Amino acid sequence: MKIKKYIQKLIDLVKLEREAEIEAMKEEMRALSPKGREKVGRAILDLKGKIVGREFEFLLVKYQREREIQTEIEVGDLVLISKQNPLLSNLYGTVVEKRKKSIVVALEFVPKWAQGKVRIDLAANDITFRRQIENLKKLSNFGLLALKFLLKKEKPRKSKFLYFDSQNKKLNKDQRQAVSLALGSKDFFLIHGPFGTGKTTTLAELILQEVERGKRVLACAESNVAVDNIVEKLYKKARIVRVGHPSRVSKDLKETTLSFLVQLHPDYRNVLKLREELERLKNLREKFLKPTKERKRGLSRSEILRLAMKGKTKRGISSEEIKRMAQWIKLDKEIQKVFRAVKAIENWIVKEIIKKAEVILSTNSSAALEFLENEIFDVAIIDEASQTTIPSCLIPLAKAKKFILAGDHKQLPPTIMNERAFELSETLFEKLIKIYPQKSKMLKIQYRMNEVLMKFPSFQFYGGKIKSFEKVKKISLKDLKLKRPNFDSFFNFILDFKKPLVFVDTAKIPEKWESQRESSTSRENHFEAFLVMEILKKFLKIGAKRNQIGVITPYDDQVKLIRSLLEDEKCEVKSVDGYQGREKEIIIISFVRSNKEGELGFLEDLRRLNVSLTRAKRKLIAIGDSKTLSKNKVYKSFIEFCKKVGGYIEV
Repeated sequence: MKIKKYIQKLIDLVKLEREAEIEAMKEEMRALSPKGREKVGRAILDLKGKIVGREFEFLLVKYQREREIQTEIEVGDLVLISKQNPLLSNLYGTVVEKRKKSIVVALEFVPKWAQGKVRIDLAANDITFRRQIENLKKLSNFGLLALKFLLKKEKPRKSKFLYFDSQNKKLNKDQRQAVSLALGSKDFFLIHGPFGTGKTTTLAELILQEVERGKRVLACAESNVAVDNIVEKLYKKARIVRVGHPSRVSKDLKETTLSFLVQLHPDYRNVLKLREELERLKNLREKFLKPTKERKRGLSRSEILRLAMKGKTKRGISSEEIKRMAQWIKLDKEIQKVFRAVKAIENWIVKEIIKKAEVILSTNSSAALEFLENEIFDVAIIDEASQTTIPSCLIPLAKAKKFILAGDHKQLPPTIMNERAFELSETLFEKLIKIYPQKSKMLKIQYRMNEVLMKFPSFQFYGGKIKSFEKVKKISLKDLKLKRPNFDSFFNFILDFKKPLVFVDTAKIPEKWESQRESSTSRENHFEAFLVMEILKKFLKIGAKRNQIGVITPYDDQVKLIRSLLEDEKCEVKSVDGYQGREKEIIIISFVRSNKEGELGFLEDLRRLNVSLTRAKRKLIAIGDSKTLSKNKVYKSFIEFCKKVGGYIEV
């Protein structure tokens, strides 16, 4: 395919996905009552707002109510604030803090109505799609080169081993080789990092080595959490600047943000003085008459100023009113002048900071921000590249002479809502590693989990190449100093410290069947939810902490069902897709599917199974109907493996 045609195709796909996300949000707002949308966790009603401070250039508004807030809205989410109908509002903000009965939102401006009684809705982030489309329309030569490799229009150069003196002496052989080959690549390189293999640690070493060679680095990822993980590993080891909305950055890393560094700059004192002057002028302007359309009666601003000088009236407006409007206009001009001066100083400070930085870190989308527009980097490094669409990847790639992608195409790809845009789920990382396997290096030592938990995913998805780091091979619940289980034989078996992996088979239970809510495409399983709760309670009784346990399930309705049963046990319950990149000491999986037809739905995507099985460090309990699951040979093999290691029990 020709490059121009392919770019247009990508633009069309992004537009389809953008429309689907926005329409899905609007449709839900139209279809559900306010209480219905609150019930599914995507709205918070009956809130009252109050400005509680400022964070950098944003005003912080605390929204609270008497009853407890239970919602899926998280810190860092984009939200829409409205009086009653969110479809009629365009006031967007970012969640900064979330408490039991309050939520703090960062806003650029706060209209008076937004400090009264409002509702908050989770919003679709249209900005990300717009940035992708704009970047594709004016794609740089660096971005075009990446597409030429993808479409086999250009042949990449061979990656060579380049010697380096490692700063992190704990790197294993594979990690060192990955860094060496990435340094020795002239165009691009791919680091394949399966579960727990220290992919981000490897990238941090690579970034520091590039900096040591005098290179400027742009380091990105799809999510803020992944970017923060890189920032943590580089903190105080290089001159780094974390770009993006400060509310989306981990609180511990605020001092690495561009906003924070701007305020530390000696010239920022001038900005503060000018802002004080702005406030003074705005307060003064309030004393005069704003020239609204009704008051002006067709007069222009210059006409009002002329009439005021001559003390004349016109169109039935008194000379006093004209003078008061003229004074408002003069003060407004002064305000705009001061505001431009503030922006000019801030922009100059930003350029200074960016120029001196060795590493710029941001999400893929934030790499499109205005102050990075003309910046060129020696290398762009993207983590989570196997969860990133090609249009998203191309934003940072368009700014660098070479690129390094790190990811794992054996785990879940980006989630695409529009079936017609499904092609976007094929990532640049996945496509390039298939075309140019010689341009990649796989990390093979995992540092996360007990060896028993590792074995099945290693053989099933990675050809048995993954090995355990010596110190994690035998880790177990015993290390957490929990009490010995003292329940009936069934639960004692499930919680046994010597059994890292247990499959709980519901096949012989009459209540095992899945069900479907009215007008929902998702699935739930009440018996499995009940079992999850019982196991969870037993873990808490033997001393496990809530933050050590994660419950995951492939279906959103099962997530909602389990959350509704939790009561005081506030453990983390998420979909498999929402748990990628995470880990817990103990994981409980509910597979949900149990039907006479043996239908598995999207469980058939085995990457979902891979993610599910690789989140636990010391204990994994999987609950499912072996009869239904065994219709797929890989699930059947997994159940057989559980039997082989002595971790199988029937309900």
